[in-house]
Amino acid sequence: MSFARPQHVLALALAVAVTAIAGCTSNAPAPRSFQEATVQPYRLDSGDRLRISVFEQPSLSNTYTVDQAGYIAFPLIGQVAARGQTMPALEGAIAARLRQGYLRDPDVTIEVDRYRPVFVMGEVGRPGQYSYVPGMTAQNAIAIAGGFTSRGNQRDVDVTRKINERVITGRTTITAPVLAGDTIYVRERLF
Repeated sequence: MSFARPQHVLALALAVAVTAIAGCTSNAPAPRSFQEATVQPYRLDSGDRLRISVFEQPSLSNTYTVDQAGYIAFPLIGQVAARGQTMPALEGAIAARLRQGYLRDPDVTIEVDRYRPVFVMGEVGRPGQYSYVPGMTAQNAIAIAGGFTSRGNQRDVDVTRKINERVITGRTTITAPVLAGDTIYVRERLF
């Protein structure tokens, strides 16, 4: 009858532990497109509230929200696709539609009145949905959500972001910028 040596048992236990821990870290570092998305022009999506002004047309100037289907309902011209559009592109689309029998030379300007929210989940004091502010980092969002719990990993976070109609999750530092609509997940630290 043979018995395993204590060193072999220890090595086997260590190998099993490392494999189990490696399985917990499933998200790869954020791809290059994450960083590139933070310097691109802002793209509109569901939940954005826009302040749209048409020069000398107070009945058309108002606040409009991008609905779940990605459209805004604009007087006279009806539904206008906003999802994925930049603000200058949407200004042009509204002006072009207004030129078709409604106004001779419409001057349309758009500002974001309220950005869609960010979501902060995991090991934070108050997980939930929070208002996005331009220039926000993951660390800012976590602070707004009550900070890290005693078990929260304070080195890096998992961020889920929609880029070119694809939803991508990647690991970033807590100082990385976040975008409106991002979901930030704070993992539990291992030790």
